[in-house]
Amino acid sequence: MRQTKTEQSDLEADASPFARDRAQRAVVLKGAHAYSLVMPPTAFFAGRTALVLQGLPVTHGTNLEVAVFSPARAPRRSGIDGRRIEPHLAHTAQVSGLRVATPGSAWAMLADEVPLPDLIVIGDAIVRVPRDRTGTLRPELAVGTRDQLARAASAGRRRGAETLRRSLAEIRVGSSSPLETELRLDAAASGLPEPELDVEIYDSLGRRIGISEIVYTAWRMVVEVEGDHHRTSRAQWNRDLDKYAAYADAGWEVVRVSSAHIRGGSAVPRIIRTLERRGWSAGVPR
Repeated sequence: MRQTKTEQSDLEADASPFARDRAQRAVVLKGAHAYSLVMPPTAFFAGRTALVLQGLPVTHGTNLEVAVFSPARAPRRSGIDGRRIEPHLAHTAQVSGLRVATPGSAWAMLADEVPLPDLIVIGDAIVRVPRDRTGTLRPELAVGTRDQLARAASAGRRRGAETLRRSLAEIRVGSSSPLETELRLDAAASGLPEPELDVEIYDSLGRRIGISEIVYTAWRMVVEVEGDHHRTSRAQWNRDLDKYAAYADAGWEVVRVSSAHIRGGSAVPRIIRTLERRGWSAGVPR
């Protein structure tokens, strides 16, 4: 299951948020529909494949991941990673005409396959509450809930159960992207206070002047994680300029970081310096 040159070109040309995830899902969806024509009737898409089909930011390999419930035999076919799972450890649903593991079940299947931070990133994406174009929260559009993840984690004995429990303790509602989750985890590891996530910011007249991903309210500081679309979209760039000017007028300081800052290690020191300048010290309770 490989991308065509056209699919690769479309991906490289699209700098909008989650473009890579959308392109990957299109490729996986195409392969899944093709396999569904010969797929055993008791089988379902599992693990990474199930998560990608449900729009979640998971890196997918070449093969589709397919499962059956015991005592059936796991499927064996070129391009398919088959597995067998106990019935009490997974639930299924229909997505785009395909039978897939539910988000919580698919997340739990990866417990002994991916590092703890990756499980937290996936969990944050599952419980994220989207906003519509007006900035209104739409909880009914969330892929899943923390309670569903908790039920999946406690469904029964499985490999990686302790990793699931540790992941669940760190999952938060409000992270809008994997980069934001990575930054939050890095900040926590450095001893910073836990921020609020996906916060509406208001001026002194009660007017909403923006929504920010990572907010340290006590120090009137926000962190903006900026993807490439903030640079390539003129409309987004102008909105950012207006928002940051309004924040400054209302007494908020903005720390702007990109993936290079987060993954390069300079984002957290920048946050620390700004918080300290605004009165925080390591002795302040988190």
